[in-house]
Amino acid sequence: MEIRTTDEFDEWLDKLKNSKDRIRQCDLAGKPVGDINTVGEGVSELRYHFGPGYRVYFAQKTNVLMMLFAGGAKRGQQSDIDHAHRLLDQLKEENKW
Repeated sequence: MEIRTTDEFDEWLDKLKNSKDRIRQCDLAGKPVGDINTVGEGVSELRYHFGPGYRVYFAQKTNVLMMLFAGGAKRGQQSDIDHAHRLLDQLKEENKW
């Protein structure tokens, strides 16, 4: 499976204060595990069970391409979901998805 990330996702990942969490997040991003739920408009949420309740929002097309974007924690969940929807719309408008 090919995994692509947006600049915004990469920036979020770089800002994680705990390097152990950052390394673990990178590991898991390569092989998604945890709870996965759809949050509408072609976006799904991958929830990890460590740290402050990290969430990664992604869209998937076939088994070849998965695009990760907009990471966050539980306290900002709804605003992250709304932002993820806007990011996906923007990627579609730019013919990047």
